[in-house]
Amino acid sequence: MGRVIAIDLGTKRTGLAVTDMLKITANPLETIETSKLVDFLSKYFQAEEVDTIVLGYPKSLDGSDNEMTPRVISLKDRLGKVFPNKEIVLVDERFTSKMAMQSMIAMGSKKKDRREKAGNLDKISAAIILQSYLQQL
Repeated sequence: MGRVIAIDLGTKRTGLAVTDMLKITANPLETIETSKLVDFLSKYFQAEEVDTIVLGYPKSLDGSDNEMTPRVISLKDRLGKVFPNKEIVLVDERFTSKMAMQSMIAMGSKKKDRREKAGNLDKISAAIILQSYLQQL
């Protein structure tokens, strides 16, 4: 029984989160350059058993596609080809960035730390996407 990894795709940076082996908790993992995502996943999958990839599925507030939706669909197709033995699931990611920022504030993050969006916000957003997925199981 493997872990579940979540991806919050961005144009420059991508946030990652992963479950524990029992698939109970969602934990922020890493923020990486989007261009290095597939290489990172290849190495991670060699070190860790992962069954499922959860992709944050971006939509506008009214449910229509936004500018990131085609990129996520393209990534889903690519990951399906590169990792054919992994289940790939799309999960609605509306409001995750706002929820991640609120979580950082609630945890007492200083304003300076919140400004360092490159690392913290993206991987916390991925953890929120992953937690949403886990609640659907």
